[in-house]
Amino acid sequence: MVDTGKIAKNLERFAQAIAAHDRENPTHTAWGIGLAHFDLERLGFDEGEEILPGIVIQADNGVTGNFRVLCDGQHDEEREAAEEEVVEAVATTTVGGERHGDLARRSF
Repeated sequence: MVDTGKIAKNLERFAQAIAAHDRENPTHTAWGIGLAHFDLERLGFDEGEEILPGIVIQADNGVTGNFRVLCDGQHDEEREAAEEEVVEAVATTTVGGERHGDLARRSF
């Protein structure tokens, strides 16, 4: 049997994380909490169980000891756009130096 104090603390942290997510991402709707399968079993939750109004618990491939807020939004759009810009900048930049065919043989 899991200590009810641990469950209460986790539910409080889940509610805080959902509130922070909703405050920072008003266009996304949070629908769940993702936990590592080990943590799901350790805490005594069932996958798909509604733990807060409108929030279900899901097992995912995350790291044990951490949880994730699951939502319908794309949080990686800005990062992917920045990575795409970096890739394009690198692709269009010429780096000086010798080509492999121009390398001289050296003996040491």
